[in-house]
Formats: sequence, C-alpha cells, structure tokens
Amino acid sequence: MPLTAVYSGILAQQPELERRVTKAIGQAPELDSLFSDLIGHVLTHKTTSQAPLLAVTNGSEQPSKKRKLEHRPADASWVEGTYTCVSDISCSIPKRGKLRIDFNSSSNGGIRAVNSTNDVEFAVKWELIQEMFCLPVPEKAQAQYNFCVFANELVDGTTDQILWTVPASIPKNGVVTGGPRSEPGATYKDTLISTINKGLKPFKRRIVEPTSQEFKSEIVQAHRKGETAYHVKAFRGSKDGFLFFLSSGIVWGFKKPLEYFPFESIDSVSYTSVLQRTFNMNIAVHASNGADVQELEFSMVDQADFAGIDAYVKRHQLQDASMAEQRRAKKLNINGVKGEKVSQEGVEEDEGELEKARREAEDLEDDEEDDDNFDPGSEGESEGEGSSSGEDGGGGGGQIIDLDQDEGSEDDDVEE
Repeated sequence: MPLTAVYSGILAQQPELERRVTKAIGQAPELDSLFSDLIGHVLTHKTTSQAPLLAVTNGSEQPSKKRKLEHRPADASWVEGTYTCVSDISCSIPKRGKLRIDFNSSSNGGIRAVNSTNDVEFAVKWELIQEMFCLPVPEKAQAQYNFCVFANELVDGTTDQILWTVPASIPKNGVVTGGPRSEPGATYKDTLISTINKGLKPFKRRIVEPTSQEFKSEIVQAHRKGETAYHVKAFRGSKDGFLFFLSSGIVWGFKKPLEYFPFESIDSVSYTSVLQRTFNMNIAVHASNGADVQELEFSMVDQADFAGIDAYVKRHQLQDASMAEQRRAKKLNINGVKGEKVSQEGVEEDEGELEKARREAEDLEDDEEDDDNFDPGSEGESEGEGSSSGEDGGGGGGQIIDLDQDEGSEDDDVEE
C-alpha cells in the first residue's frame, strides 16, 4: 500500500517528516511494514503517551498547551487487559471532574486518570509514590472515602498530589473492569485498596488508614452518630480543614493543597491559646532543604480531643525537638512501641504545664466576667458586706473576697 494512503492524515502537518519517511522507504522498501506496524501501535495505544503525537519535529513545533504531570507510568506496561479500570470516579486534585482511574499492578506501572476522550489527565508511577492514604470524608450524611496520593518531589521542587473520592457502596456491574476479578460484595474501598497494595508491595509500602489505636475523636459526629471519627476539625488561617493523626505522620486536608507531615519532618509539636473549649496546635516542620524550620498553626481545635492528640504526640515523641534528628535518621517506629515508655515518663510534667495554662485562661475569663458584672453604685456596700454576700451565694466579687481571706489565713498558719 502506498505510503500516502497510510500516513497522509497523520503526516499532513509534518511535510518534512513525511519526506524523510518516504525517502527511507524508497531506499529500503522493507521499512514500509515496520513503519505501518509502528504507527498502528501508536494509534491504538495513544493514551499511554502524554506528549503530542508528533513530538519529533525540526524545532518549529510549539509545545502542547495542556501540560500534564511529569510522573507517568511506563508506556510499555500499559497493555490492554493487564490493568484494572474504575469508571466515573470523582477527582478533586489536580483536576476536578469525573474520570476513569486505571491501576497497573506491574512494578513499572502505576496510576493514571483518563478522561472521556481517552486522554491521560494525570498519572504517577508506583516507585514515585511517597505515601498513600484512604481517609473517611468528614461531615457527610453518606459514608465516603478520600484516596490521597503524595508523590516524591519533582525537579522543580513541587510535590504531586492526587485526590479522588469513592462512596462506601458496592460498584455496579461494569464499573470495575480488567485485572483480577473482585471478591463478591467488595466495595469501592475494598477493591481499590487491594489493587493499590499489589502495586505498592514491591516498594515495601501500602495504603495507610486511620486506626483507633493511633487516634479517635471524642466528639459525637452529627452526620453519622455512633460511628467512630478519626479526624479533628481545625483552621489554618481562614481556611478550615481536618487533621488526621496516622501511623506514619499527620495529614491536613482536604482543600488544595493537601499537607502531609511525616514523623521525620516534624521538629516539634506544641500548644498555644489554651482556653476552656479550644486550643491551638503548632507543628514545627523542616523545610524540604532540611535546614529551615517552619511553624504551622492549626487553630480552634476542640478541647474534647486534646487528651487523644496529646497522647499521640507523646507516644511518637513529637513534643521533643531534641528527638527530631533521631526521627529523621531512623524514621521513628510508627507503632510507637519503643518510644512509649520514654514518652509516658514525661506525661505528668507536661500535663502540669497544660493545667497551669488552663487555670490561667480560666482565671482570665473569670476576671472578665467580674468586670462585666461590676456595679459602681454598690462598691461601698460590697466593702462592708463582702463576707455576707459570699454566704448568700452572691456575684463573682464576693467569691473572690472569700478566696483572698482563705489564702490569708493559710499564710498566717505558715508564719506561726
């Protein structure tokens, strides 16, 4: 078959390339079948390439306007029938919309998202995945799960993040195709975790899920009462979000950008603005260059979850900045077994400091209430009848006078 009949549509905008191919076939006719097979393969598997189809030019071709992530699975591994496809997945990061997610469990495979026209929107190789999480979506009437991917840094210093959401239900027929057959009754979560763990296994990683042993919230969830919650609501500046305390580190989500603080990156964790109902948590983390330390504040955390958070921090020795070098060098045992005894020895002292901060905050609130209830017209009466007002259960001013009298009597006893 003449070359123009096979390649005319493909090389129409590449006259120089067409001339070179024609010349090569003229000099070696046996190359005709080779070029035909090659172009047929490219057309059949064009979704495996994120570069323009005709990337080989004389230098005048402009780059594609639609840039893709640099992390992409090896093309040779994406042979139809060897990977699992899950359709109509809700993606949020880096692209929002319904996409098909493909999972290739081979060691040089990975994860990719494909749109309705079979173009690859984004992808990442297994070997480049730093950590993957499956986390319950908070404050939803129907249970859902977010799958979060944190990939290793690119050359330019940016970090790839992928986020998609699946319901807690069983997929309908035809939603999951290719790859091994799922177990009967397997949910989206079950199928995805099983498939992803196979891909991560050669790299000694697996999906991380929250557990009650690490942390669980004490706050009753209004949307799904009776269900254990593993998150803590907080604010970072004006942006609200959720903190998850996991076996490998702390995750902040789910608005872009996501944040992941592995233990080895944390210098210390401390608390400020400790009030009766809320407190702030500060996480000091090392920058990517390993030199500078940046402190991030997460505010308005509910006091009901302080004990659980503090136990988690102490179990992993995150409150001690002197342990930061050891965490980075040894990647602290994520189960916390070795460090548990050491962390428990310091509980009493640290809790004493916290109780002191709480009392000071409560005293400040009491003083503010006294100022609000103060009546200038009754000042003389209060001076003369302070003790009787305390006996009658009067306002905050009478209680303070009684407290001063008691303290004074204790001082007299000490002097004697």
